[in-house]
Amino acid sequence: MRHVLKVASIIGLGLWVGGCKPSADQASAPGPAPMEVGTMNVVAQPQALQVELPGRSHAFLEAEVRPQVSGIITKRSFTEGGLVAQGESLYQIDPATYQAALVSAEAQKARAVAALASAKARAKRYAELVKTKAISQQDFDEAQAAYQESLASVTVADAAINTAKINLQYTQVLAPISGRIGKSSVTAGALVTANQGQALATIQQLDPINVDIVQSSAQLLSLKARLRQGKLQADDNASVELILEDGSHYGHPGKLRFSEVSVDESTGTVIIRAEFPNPEGILLPGMYVRALVNVGTDPAAILVPQKAITRNAKGQAVAMLVNEQGQVESRVVKTAEVIDHQWRVTEGMTAGETLIVEGLQKIRPGAQVTTKTLSANQAD
Repeated sequence: MRHVLKVASIIGLGLWVGGCKPSADQASAPGPAPMEVGTMNVVAQPQALQVELPGRSHAFLEAEVRPQVSGIITKRSFTEGGLVAQGESLYQIDPATYQAALVSAEAQKARAVAALASAKARAKRYAELVKTKAISQQDFDEAQAAYQESLASVTVADAAINTAKINLQYTQVLAPISGRIGKSSVTAGALVTANQGQALATIQQLDPINVDIVQSSAQLLSLKARLRQGKLQADDNASVELILEDGSHYGHPGKLRFSEVSVDESTGTVIIRAEFPNPEGILLPGMYVRALVNVGTDPAAILVPQKAITRNAKGQAVAMLVNEQGQVESRVVKTAEVIDHQWRVTEGMTAGETLIVEGLQKIRPGAQVTTKTLSANQAD
């Protein structure tokens, strides 16, 4: 009986060992084929960089129309909202009192001229008499003084006439600049006073037009640091593009004119002013816009399609690349702005590497892959 059990144990052990050995077919079965992915070669090239900043439009020139003499408005000569030319009459103030003042001043001059003739003749006559001592020196001095006083009276009369003429001219309120005039605050029959606080109307020159762009001081410092470190090259092109409130692009590029020399303490921003042509009158004062400003050129910019960059659980940008062994490598990169639907990569990637663009969902780090280089259109 013991012999039978021993034989049975030996037979069972042999069967178990035989079942664990792989068959010849199983040993020679190939592994899964490498996955094919679409790739692109990473290249570095010069790229002009722009920043998008908020801005608001302002009239190129703005003048408030105010009366310089007092009186009753008798006529308004412009159409509200229309264009006016510099020197064009806008309002007429009743000139009657100012015409009377001019006549009075001219009469005062005539009196002064007559007095001057008499004083001059007397002074001349006394000059001869004093030589023969026919008159005293005091009489001669008084005659000379009267003559000088008469000369001064004529000068004063001339000044009074000039003032009266100026006041009479001021009864016509003229446009100080050319531009588009707004609504009138007065109508015919209204009483106005010289240099009053309330403007009669406002004229704005809208072609060209200014846009005040707001940039944070932190952005300005970062830009200067990158220029100083050589990461950016200064751009001589000072052109600016505008995006309007409805998302459309404004058809005329502008030029940067100046940057404010101080930082606004309440907002921490600096004002940059740009000037734009406005022949169609599309831009109006107070309009909110977004400005695309050239800040420089990245001499070795790396641009990759947006779809090639994913995010990990920490929110970091991740790119999948193929290493020299044909394996997938996951790499954390740093991205900047989007240019033409492409991320600009600033760290973590170098020119000449192979970036996976298509097939990202089917691969994992370390997997063996075959590559298919995509054209520029396919990569985008």
